[in-house]
Amino acid sequence: MTPDGFALAATIILIFPMLYFQLVTPTFLLAKLTDPTVTWLLRGLFNTHFMIVSVGCAIGTVAFTVAGRPVVAVLFALIAGFAVWMRRWFRQHIDAELSARDAGDADAIRRLRRLHWGGMLCNAVQLGVVIATVPLVFGTAA
Repeated sequence: MTPDGFALAATIILIFPMLYFQLVTPTFLLAKLTDPTVTWLLRGLFNTHFMIVSVGCAIGTVAFTVAGRPVVAVLFALIAGFAVWMRRWFRQHIDAELSARDAGDADAIRRLRRLHWGGMLCNAVQLGVVIATVPLVFGTAA
């Protein structure tokens, strides 16, 4: 496989879990976040998503570096770094809100919902950046 082919494959492989996440997370808008099973699944979904994005972007960074596309490699590295940071940040905040909910804080559900919307927005922005890089694979080396 050529370096450009490897870079394109890495991009497309990364797009699939991001699209899956974008399609699945809105279903949690219909669920009650008072249910511990629902919030456990939501926490696990976000945790796994950010892990997959960070690993996928790390592979993409290598692929674009080998393909001679340093600008795109830097974009992928930034997304990977953001996903690593976001995974940790999100877990801390959702765990704090779950503890608050379990302690009887009525506003914790609203804050959990806001975290949910923020996570979906983060994914949408990351997905947009990754999709925007696809034409750069076919352009001249940056």
